[in-house]
Amino acid sequence: MRDVEGGEGARSLFELHEGHSRREFLASIGLAAAAAAAAPVLLDAAAAEAQESLRSPFGPDDERGAANRITPTKVLEAVGLVKQGKVLEFGRTYEKGMPIFGNRTYALHSPSPAGPLGDNKLVYNDDILFTQISQVGTQFDGLAHIGIGDRFYNGITLSDMWDPNGAGGSDGFRRLGVHNVGPIVTRGLLLDVAAAKGMKMLPPKYEISVADLEATLQKAKLQITPGDVVYIHTGWGSLWMKDNAAFTAGEPGIGMDAAKWFVSQQIVMCGADQWGIEVVPNPNPKLVFPVHQEFITRNGIYNHENCATEVLIANDVREFLLMFVPLKLKGATGSPGAPIAIV
Repeated sequence: MRDVEGGEGARSLFELHEGHSRREFLASIGLAAAAAAAAPVLLDAAAAEAQESLRSPFGPDDERGAANRITPTKVLEAVGLVKQGKVLEFGRTYEKGMPIFGNRTYALHSPSPAGPLGDNKLVYNDDILFTQISQVGTQFDGLAHIGIGDRFYNGITLSDMWDPNGAGGSDGFRRLGVHNVGPIVTRGLLLDVAAAKGMKMLPPKYEISVADLEATLQKAKLQITPGDVVYIHTGWGSLWMKDNAAFTAGEPGIGMDAAKWFVSQQIVMCGADQWGIEVVPNPNPKLVFPVHQEFITRNGIYNHENCATEVLIANDVREFLLMFVPLKLKGATGSPGAPIAIV
């Protein structure tokens, strides 16, 4: 069995399933339609969706999406939540052996020291990182990451974003790159759905409903307000680096009803302790990651995946000042990085 990352625990999602091919694995979890995505062919039916339905409420030139909801007033509201001065980092460590989706890779190489230089015998170390830097570990999904047919957020077409024979491609995307997002400093909420259901971990394929979310908010005596970022604790993160095969085989998460409810609440971003935010496989075997499209493509709402929400649970934190700054990787589809909760 091939080890693309150089370590036993770092095998790809598909390799973790007994060496099945990509197409066989997608079919095995009810995502057979996704196998077609392995080839660069756009789906005509999806491309037919009216461009007007993807228009940004923030203007025809908008490439920042729901982050526009973070106003100075919203930041001041969030800063007012800080009472203890306690800082909690709830991103995961990027390391060999972490679960990785699909055929993505992660490998860090540290060459031998350079030097010594000068009479003072200076030596130095540096690193070489081989990875899909924006789509492994704790990852922030940007607006160039997900589309519907040949259209992306704000009705921007793939040809607007990427030209394999010209600008784009090797230089990143010309439109909707993650460098447009800017700092995310706002009110953060943690919804411990697992605890609200009386569980430590939601079962595989469990679809989190609107009723689940409302019950969790009620239990925590919280309300979502426009411009918030919401993180969902499912307990699935307890499998991280302990049972990678189970972690990547599927997951509990929100479905389309809950996603549309979040859209109506005007959130900026949705995060979770699993790798896809949404329930996988989708209850409708004909749908492939539809929540990603609802959030990112239709509404400019970001995903923040593989977050260590158990850190917040351990510190009894449900409401906090959130700080997260995507790396300014021009033209990238997303960003690595650790979210910070200040209470």
